[in-house]
Amino acid sequence: MQAANNVMVLYTGGTIGMQASANGLTPASGFEARMREQLASQPVPTWRFREMSPLIDSANMTPAYWQRLRTAVVEAVDDGCDAVLILHGTDTLAYSAAAMSFQLLGLPAPVLFTGSMLPAGVPDSDAWENVSGALLALGQGLAPGVQLYFHGTLMAPTRCAKVRSFGRHPFAALQRQGGVARAASIPAALDYRQPKALANVGVLPLVPGIGAPQLDGLIGSGLQALILECFGSGTGPSDDPEFLASLQRAQAQGVVVVAITQCHEGGVELDVYEAGSRLRAVGVLSGGGMTREAAFGKLQALLGAGLATSEVRRLVELDLCGELA
Repeated sequence: MQAANNVMVLYTGGTIGMQASANGLTPASGFEARMREQLASQPVPTWRFREMSPLIDSANMTPAYWQRLRTAVVEAVDDGCDAVLILHGTDTLAYSAAAMSFQLLGLPAPVLFTGSMLPAGVPDSDAWENVSGALLALGQGLAPGVQLYFHGTLMAPTRCAKVRSFGRHPFAALQRQGGVARAASIPAALDYRQPKALANVGVLPLVPGIGAPQLDGLIGSGLQALILECFGSGTGPSDDPEFLASLQRAQAQGVVVVAITQCHEGGVELDVYEAGSRLRAVGVLSGGGMTREAAFGKLQALLGAGLATSEVRRLVELDLCGELA
């Protein structure tokens, strides 16, 4: 735990700094001046400001933008900042915070994500309370690593999701469980200083009647990894031989397939039911209690680090930064 005295604020856009336009709210420059005016009399740590380019609605967030964020965070810490605050739209904030948890493994400084549900300056906006609260939390001291701050609450980004599209409490910690083995060490290729390549990761929610054609279409698109959002504790259409054969072909082609649960609580245990053990038999890995956001960010980092497929498969089922704890 270290009290921050020199915070870098990275502004990506999002609702917090949006202004009205002819087509609705849109990201706008000029947020630093508004922020300095608002926080002038508050006992927050010293902070600097960097506007990312382009400013985006977080619905337009991409893994390529995450790489630019990783670089900006590393540059800030190398330049003497002892903490980083990232201002981000809420729609994909949980995805970005989870992804950055894996992109910044080993970073010796805290990184905090926040945003707002209403733009700064409009009635009942939550913008300034979130910005000032996040800065105060950094000033009081946080452990190194990535966290999410919203409405007075700190959350582990690998364990939470956006669960509401309205109100002041859009994020919640999901009660996930399963898979607690900790990795003995973090491969050097995953260190925060190591750049990551872009990875092609897909997500497929299972629904009754889903079959091999949908699965083949995804696998044939050039995916390196596929997250299967399974039923319950990790079950799928195990009595469909074509579906199982498609999963086996994926493994043969080096596609890493990871099962997570569609449920809000619990996790994947592939060996409980025959319908799950048959998935395991054709190469599907257990995502334990990982959220979709955590699984997606983790696979982006593992594959982007250029690790061998066997090493990626090994690390998927081991805890790296609390995603399986």
